[in-house]
Amino acid sequence: MNIGIIGSGVSGLHLGLFLREHDIPVTMYAEKSAEQVAGGRLPNTVAHHHHTLERERALGVHHWDAGEYGYVCHHHCVVGTPAPAPLRFRGDFEEPSSIIDYRVYLPRLMVDYEERGGEIRIGAVAAEDLERLSGEHDLIVVAAGRDGIGAMFPRRADRSPYDKPQRRLSAGIYHGIAYSEPKGVGVHLSLGHGELLELPIFSREGFATALLFEAIPGGDLEVLADVRYDDDPHRFHAAVLEKVERHFPMLHERIDLGAFALQGPTDILQGALTPIVREDYLRLASGRYALAVGDAHCVVDPVNGQGANSASYSAWTIGEAILADYGFDERFCQRVAREREAFVLGVSDWTNMILNPQPHVVELIGAMSQNKALCDAYTENFNHPDRQWDALATPERTAAFIARHSAS
Repeated sequence: MNIGIIGSGVSGLHLGLFLREHDIPVTMYAEKSAEQVAGGRLPNTVAHHHHTLERERALGVHHWDAGEYGYVCHHHCVVGTPAPAPLRFRGDFEEPSSIIDYRVYLPRLMVDYEERGGEIRIGAVAAEDLERLSGEHDLIVVAAGRDGIGAMFPRRADRSPYDKPQRRLSAGIYHGIAYSEPKGVGVHLSLGHGELLELPIFSREGFATALLFEAIPGGDLEVLADVRYDDDPHRFHAAVLEKVERHFPMLHERIDLGAFALQGPTDILQGALTPIVREDYLRLASGRYALAVGDAHCVVDPVNGQGANSASYSAWTIGEAILADYGFDERFCQRVAREREAFVLGVSDWTNMILNPQPHVVELIGAMSQNKALCDAYTENFNHPDRQWDALATPERTAAFIARHSAS
């Protein structure tokens, strides 16, 4: 048995490490070396929730203990409601989550993988290379490319409601922001303009704060996706501070204006993405199969911070199926699709709804502001996106979710 993994993000590495734990030969095809990743531009600002940290512990790669590096809650602030003051409320996790700069996280796991006998080949892999690689491996897992090679997997129109980005994004790592008490993620909402996720991150320079602005196209925040730090750092900082002061008071009150600054010129990422779900697998001309995982399978907007957790869960599901099954035929691929469906598609459906919330979801947010038990349940469901989607899928289900936690 020999497995080829294209991509060295969280899904590729978690799968590779899982397989090496069971002495299965694995070759990983990475576009960049560990050193190149470590020295590169900010790739994302992803959170790992408790269920993902548990997989890290099982793999022996939980190098950043959540007790020291993690956070324990979500602090919500909603601006623009009929209420005279912003709504502020908190939801607690049962176990901490954490956010580690992927320029720290991924290179360390690449070292772990190689130390355990995994092979890494550096260089880009194109779609036309899949047939050749399928001759070297019993199964190909594509764990890279929301475009490019990932686009080989057809789009699922039934699970992909958008044909363009729903938010324009600006993510950066900043100094000069005091952490909230207790230490948590700030979930800031400015109605009609977008969201801000305030993320306590461990970066290349130590503890800092990542700010992810999710700007509704045409709203007042959209300029943050366009203003360039490299053109004029002073103008960039002024634009960020002006929007924070106008839309996100819970953050603004903890900023030291004299110390506030982007960590560095490579610590900013701006752009947009279109959410999409692609088919789980495809049959190659060789008769062998390629499985999609991570962004090759499902791209979600980062507003819920679920992309990496979905990718890790999906990779783990593939690893368990490889151990349990008898071959890598279409039946195997269908088994993987079936066993990861509720979690991965739960992430996608839930996130897509949050981008354009229906009235019952807006009502849920209002109810959470008045009921901490309800807010705690919603927060804990970041570890259970299938359960979260069960609670949000219809107005009747959301009403039952509110009633259950109001009674408790």
